[in-house]
Amino acid sequence: MSHDEDHITSTREKLVRMANQIATFFHSKPREEGIAGLAEHINKFWEPRMRRQLFEMLDAGTEHFDDLVIAASAKIKRPPTAEQADKSVGYARQA
Repeated sequence: MSHDEDHITSTREKLVRMANQIATFFHSKPREEGIAGLAEHINKFWEPRMRRQLFEMLDAGTEHFDDLVIAASAKIKRPPTAEQADKSVGYARQA
């Protein structure tokens, strides 16, 4: 595995862990309130590139995610494309 692949794996693992930690907090709330709170937190504090990676992982399979993360994903803003997610934080890809 190359250094870049290690970084991608560790970034993805961190995002899963972060999402699941947020879910752990929101499990203390009634289910619908927890779902809404989790989605609001991710929408408010995660940049579009993080949300894009979250959806890439969810689309590939949900086995590593807490069930509250999966339920909240319907309320999390999905960035339309990788390029739009990058532009929204001022990153321009090299041609």
